[in-house]
Amino acid sequence: MQNTHTTARPRLALFDLDHTLIPFDSDYSWGEFTSRLGWNDPEAFKRQNDAFYADYKAGTLDIHAYCRFATAAIVRQGEAASVAAHARYMEEVVKKGLLPQALALVQSHQAAGDTVVIITATNEFVTRPIAQAFGVSELLGVALARDDAPGGTGWYTGEIAGVPSFREGKVRRMEEWMAARGLDWSAVHTTFYSDSINDVPLLERADVPVATNPDGPLRALATQRGWRILDLFA
Repeated sequence: MQNTHTTARPRLALFDLDHTLIPFDSDYSWGEFTSRLGWNDPEAFKRQNDAFYADYKAGTLDIHAYCRFATAAIVRQGEAASVAAHARYMEEVVKKGLLPQALALVQSHQAAGDTVVIITATNEFVTRPIAQAFGVSELLGVALARDDAPGGTGWYTGEIAGVPSFREGKVRRMEEWMAARGLDWSAVHTTFYSDSINDVPLLERADVPVATNPDGPLRALATQRGWRILDLFA
């Protein structure tokens, strides 16, 4: 007799972070915060930060150039000062953006037994404590290279390590994450929440794409394709 029993695929709930789970861009706000600390020239930093952010929204961001810019202050300041400043940033900026409806959405997936992964184009230094505040241990942020040479600082260099989790890179990072666990796309059921047109490659790969607080281009695409639209912060 044929065995008709099938084992349910493990379920993954994937979340972008900025403007998806939190109602602001953590990389951008971290830059503003470090300017207030006097770590940057405020006017020059804001001008360049705004230009990079416009490139991001337009889908033309040079992620390597941006990462060098965004991490320059912590590279200069060193580990102890940077970690202490980030703790202040969490208290003064991030906590007010941890909204109940976003926390509840993450927790609903966790309660259902789904593995929750936050996958973001913001670097791991900025985003790790934010993911932890959501109770999420699996974070795929932009990995930062360290100066691990003999006699080196052991701290970040400003360069990206490996594949940046940006645009098509999010698909590759997810594939690397799954492969390390003996999984592939056919072996899992994936739901992916994102606000950004930059995340179309991963939205297209997910079993259930959810345009969450979507930007204009993504809202139009989601409407055209019949994807679910979730206005979490409405």
